[in-house]
Amino acid sequence: MRVVALNRRLFGTNGIRGVANVELTPEFCARVGLAIGTYFGGGEIIIGRDARLSGQMIANAVVSGLLAAGCKVRDVGLAPTPMIQYAVRHFGADGGVVITASHNPPEYNGIKVLRPDGVELSREQEKEVEEIYFEQKFKPAPWSSLGSIRPLRGALEAYIEAIKEHVDEEAIRKAGFKVALDPANSVGVIPALRLLKELGCKVVLVNGEIDGRFPGRHPEPKPENLGVLSKVVRSSGADLGVAYDGDADRSIFVDELGRVHWGDKSFAIVARWFLAGRPGEVVVTPVSSSSLVREVVEGCGGKLIWTKVGSVIVSHKMMEIGAKLGGEENGGIFFGPHQPVRDGPMSTALMLHILAEERRPLSALMDELPRYYLMKASVKCPHELKPVALERLRARFEHLSPLTIDGVRVWYEDGSSVLMRPSGTEPIFRLYAEARSEERVKEVLEEHIKIVEEAIEEARREVGGP
Repeated sequence: MRVVALNRRLFGTNGIRGVANVELTPEFCARVGLAIGTYFGGGEIIIGRDARLSGQMIANAVVSGLLAAGCKVRDVGLAPTPMIQYAVRHFGADGGVVITASHNPPEYNGIKVLRPDGVELSREQEKEVEEIYFEQKFKPAPWSSLGSIRPLRGALEAYIEAIKEHVDEEAIRKAGFKVALDPANSVGVIPALRLLKELGCKVVLVNGEIDGRFPGRHPEPKPENLGVLSKVVRSSGADLGVAYDGDADRSIFVDELGRVHWGDKSFAIVARWFLAGRPGEVVVTPVSSSSLVREVVEGCGGKLIWTKVGSVIVSHKMMEIGAKLGGEENGGIFFGPHQPVRDGPMSTALMLHILAEERRPLSALMDELPRYYLMKASVKCPHELKPVALERLRARFEHLSPLTIDGVRVWYEDGSSVLMRPSGTEPIFRLYAEARSEERVKEVLEEHIKIVEEAIEEARREVGGP
């Protein structure tokens, strides 16, 4: 019996996602596992999962498919995504699978597929897995060659030691930092708590008990979700706070004054430190990043390379051009000398290294960065009008040499900028405006909302439709 699928796509921007036992059923996950195992031609596959209640069910289902394809599965168990990614490369596996839905609510889960280097599959490679799945090109192993599963020992120790190789342990220990750690009741606590203690830090845990219901806070580390961490930093006298998302590949920092800083600022601090020791290096970031990043990178003699939005795209671009640093506005920092993927515990260690080296509080480092104000908006736009509307915007701003790899981004002489980008999933255009003053950012946003509306109206007249 062949499966007839109207939507012949499994993977979204970050793996396969869905509500557990609704979209991600055991039957579906087993077939996905068989497709993944077929793609890798058997071989050794490392698997791990975050804290979600459905993680064991989904992992078991995926494993059954992998075993059916003849794979030798090594199970890390509960672990953050970057630790699993490191394990795949460190132990020489043929690939990996991560069961996580990152920052999504607890009822969701997902499946990420890793290459032998620990980086997620490219879109072209994902299409190969999808073709196997939808065309039923599965290759089940004969009964005598079915796969096996066993625990993977030593992954945690190897990961922590690898992180410590890139920082000055002695300087961090000498500084005697107190760190408030908020892993969102998820798996980031497993390596981070041990890492911080091995670096001589005193740790104040917030939402530190692993619980797949995420009772402490939403797993997305936005400022509005980090009020408790902010208060704990102030009340405990911590030198800084750090919050992870559900799979700990992203980190958001809180200074000693309790101020939550979005990822652009922490990335800028890391980039400035990085370029001080490696002048002229290339830094990679998506078009959604703040102008702050461009100003800091170029001001420090670095070269900034923009990419489309998406962590996997940043990783692949870094590997393509040999870049050693990348970052996103949402708290993802890619430190290539360790691994070219987002890594929350690695980012935490880097920030401690920088603070120990600077001998100044985090607030001082944040306050000396260039100041930008950000405002966001969205404009309704039917999916069928997006391509034409985007072309109209590109033509309108051609004289300003816009960045057009993902939407349209323009800069003005006063330092203000705006990104106009069609959503990949919703019938809207998203706008991100920046400027050096609140008054100016409002002007920029309002002006470009009108421009986007005009482009959509022009597209409607050309294409027709509602």
